[in-house]
Amino acid sequence: MQPEGRGRRGEGECSPRYKGAQTFRRGRALEFYRQLETKRDTLKKQLAVPELQSIHPVIAGELKATEAIMNDFVALFQLNEFLENAQQED
Repeated sequence: MQPEGRGRRGEGECSPRYKGAQTFRRGRALEFYRQLETKRDTLKKQLAVPELQSIHPVIAGELKATEAIMNDFVALFQLNEFLENAQQED
């Protein structure tokens, strides 16, 4: 049996004692997501560069993979509400 105030992982709710760490981790997750957004934007720009036409399939594949990672990352870390709030603030 668990001591009161401590939940098992995966139960969704944490005690107030762990909220700071959870917020810190979520902040780091959001920063990593922003880095993925930058990589995605760079790949999109590269698709439009005529000089890179010969490697267009490679860039398109990397773009597709990056977007899949972003979608998985959002789902895994439950970032939907945080990303929506960030977009509304911009």
